[in-house]
Amino acid sequence: MPSVDPLKRRKIVVMGSRSVGKSSIVKQFIENHFIDAYHPTIELEFSKVVNFRGTDFECQIIDTAGQDEYTLINSKYVIGVHGYVLVYSVTSRNSFDMVQNVYNKILDFGGKPEVPCVIVGAKTDLESSSPSRQIEQTEGERLAKQNHAAWVETSAKDNVNISQVFELCIAEIEKRSDRNLKPAVKPAQDSGCQLM
Repeated sequence: MPSVDPLKRRKIVVMGSRSVGKSSIVKQFIENHFIDAYHPTIELEFSKVVNFRGTDFECQIIDTAGQDEYTLINSKYVIGVHGYVLVYSVTSRNSFDMVQNVYNKILDFGGKPEVPCVIVGAKTDLESSSPSRQIEQTEGERLAKQNHAAWVETSAKDNVNISQVFELCIAEIEKRSDRNLKPAVKPAQDSGCQLM
């Protein structure tokens, strides 16, 4: 694998409630296969090069253990992290409600007004079976909009929108990077007046 410019490395943390499909999304993205059996994740780290708008980004992806309302966000999930993928299951109202809690904890710990983020509605392949869909697309879109985040629905089982999750995350990271590079104060424009 060719070396990647250090400026093009991006650390992405995948978070959400237990059993929402975080590991399935990551495994499908990295290894192109779906694991049907559920095994609770402790924490895994993966690396993959993603091409976004003609530029290669080496993505370090951290697949975290499931969060609950009592889980503390620690420094390794904030310091040096470029973006977040926050996952809920479209068949679980509790997992959807948890996304805002996790996002707020990230902001509180990092002391920032917002962070680059993609909110992901997972397990769309289950919406027609039991349990049925509990979160409508409009709810996911609304949550993303209020948090200035991107949003997408996925199925790791059917490999639907899996690559898009990480492309959207890079887009959110780069959008904010571009904003940070622009001068905070616009230079004064020539009023057209001349002194003689």
